[in-house]
Amino acid sequence: MSELALAWSNVILILAVVFSFAALLSWIERRLLGVWQDRYGPNRVGPFGLLQIVADAIKLLAKEDWVPPFAEKTLFVLAPVIIAITTLLAFAVVPVAPGIGVVDLNIGLLFFLAMSSLGVYSIVLGGWASNNKYSLLGGFRAAAQMLSYEVFMGLSLMGVVMLTGSFNLRDIVAAQEDLWFCIPQILGFITFTVAGIAEARRLPFDLPEAENELVAGFHTEYSSMKFGLFFIGEYVGVILISAMMVTLFFGGWLGPLLSPLMWFLLKTFIVIGFFILLRASLPRPRYDQLMAYGWKVMLPLTLVNLLVTGAIVLAWES
Repeated sequence: MSELALAWSNVILILAVVFSFAALLSWIERRLLGVWQDRYGPNRVGPFGLLQIVADAIKLLAKEDWVPPFAEKTLFVLAPVIIAITTLLAFAVVPVAPGIGVVDLNIGLLFFLAMSSLGVYSIVLGGWASNNKYSLLGGFRAAAQMLSYEVFMGLSLMGVVMLTGSFNLRDIVAAQEDLWFCIPQILGFITFTVAGIAEARRLPFDLPEAENELVAGFHTEYSSMKFGLFFIGEYVGVILISAMMVTLFFGGWLGPLLSPLMWFLLKTFIVIGFFILLRASLPRPRYDQLMAYGWKVMLPLTLVNLLVTGAIVLAWES
């Protein structure tokens, strides 16, 4: 098989798996929330409620694709497309297994951070273009939250870069053959996890769409497949952050007995389950608490991690 055909087969395979799992994740989440909160999840449509995914898709496609007359139409339509594109582009550098991945970039980690940062434009434009006060407040919240947490998301990964000496994600996985970075980089792992939850706007950090305060926040005016793109984009974001946590801190595809692909998928699913458990158990903080937590707790922790890691690396090399 030629290199071009192999590259395109990888692209199609990864896109198919990501979209399929993002749709399935909506069912998995509701089932797990039901188990953890001692209640029923979806169980009416199909065996174990599996056809609920199909019912939701039909419902979204059948709804009226309405653009409010008071909205900024071009940006209103463009906003949900941006989040889908940026999230999928970030998947291009995720090394799923040896030989499985879209592109192997020397600056793969920087490319991931760049694409995840661009996702904020979707939320802000969606909130502003809706010309709705609740949507605008949700957009402002998202901008402040995502920009703030982006700062220490990048800094939390610099310890991994110091230990590896590379921004290449495959090099980072290879460097964890003897010891996963979740142990020597425990502070970086904790801060990246918190930042990842905030970046994906997952509970308890879903302040941009807090329904008890802002109706639905930035996507209040969206319907049909425009809302569906925001909805799928959130789940794709969860999969992306989970896959990056596995790659950076849990050895990627490394592991005994099972195939590399199975190890990567198993680790990623466990991290996703952790994200869902957080939603089932933690309350939503006030917005001022969220911002204070980022700047007063998480940022100092990342700086301490950088200083300690840098000192240890210098001492080891000398």
